[in-house]
Amino acid sequence: MSSSASTVASPLITPPRIHAGQRQGSWVRRQRPWVQVLLRITRNPMGAFGLAIVLLMAFLAILAPVIAPYSPVAQHPGQELQPPGAQFWLGSDDLGRDLFSRILFGARVSFVVGIVATALGAGIGVSTGLVSGYTGGWIDSVIMRFYDALLAFPGIIIGIAVISILGPSTLNVAYALAIGGMPFFARLMRSSVLSERERDYVYAARCIGARDGRIMFLHLLPNTLAPLLVQLSLAMGFAVLAEAGLSFLGLGTQPPDPSWGTMLNDSRAYLREAPWYGLWPGVALTVLLVALNYLSDALRDALDPKRANLR
Repeated sequence: MSSSASTVASPLITPPRIHAGQRQGSWVRRQRPWVQVLLRITRNPMGAFGLAIVLLMAFLAILAPVIAPYSPVAQHPGQELQPPGAQFWLGSDDLGRDLFSRILFGARVSFVVGIVATALGAGIGVSTGLVSGYTGGWIDSVIMRFYDALLAFPGIIIGIAVISILGPSTLNVAYALAIGGMPFFARLMRSSVLSERERDYVYAARCIGARDGRIMFLHLLPNTLAPLLVQLSLAMGFAVLAEAGLSFLGLGTQPPDPSWGTMLNDSRAYLREAPWYGLWPGVALTVLLVALNYLSDALRDALDPKRANLR
């Protein structure tokens, strides 16, 4: 009898073990939302690679005047089409200019166009899409039909048309790409608002007397930012590629200012005797685009609630 009583009382109730991954996940969930997103991106190998490459190239672009060994427009007579070496790390072009310096300064053009075009396109597109989705009616019809007309033309055609009116320059390229990017942000914002405007918090804001502008920009906009952030990274990659394409056609950054697209265009006549001339700007453009794509994929996963709960 005593042995059975002791047998009943002897088992110990062991608490469940908490793994290190679970402790780390709970610590991540206690951080601010933007810190959570950043931590999830860095835990994704492709996202960490993309973020590191984008930050590195942005850092090199900002410090281009300090890092570049030569002026991007300085010519060195007698040093035309030199292969990579001690004097010219990545070689020289047909006018004796240092390719490494020109690639660094060309990165500044790509980032400026990408940031300006994305910011303008997102600002106008998100605002009009927010108003369109919230108000509905004839305002929605007018705004959406205008953007449908823009979507009927390829982005490169819109860019060529705008630049032919404003003239070729770096900022005009950014303005043209912003016009071409507005419909995508507007339609994405409108679709998100259509699903959010019927939520209880919107009705509650109306019941307490909140104005439409306050509801749109202080309640609806913060709750629809997740897909917009992913679209921002994708739009910047498209803007960088489109700027290189327009510069390749002679409609973007004008000589002697460096641009990766202009360098690719100038290198076509020397691909056999100086393959490095077109190789390095192509590699720089490819690496930046791949990094932006990896970053957008990681950002999409980090902002997905279903995936976020698994981390």
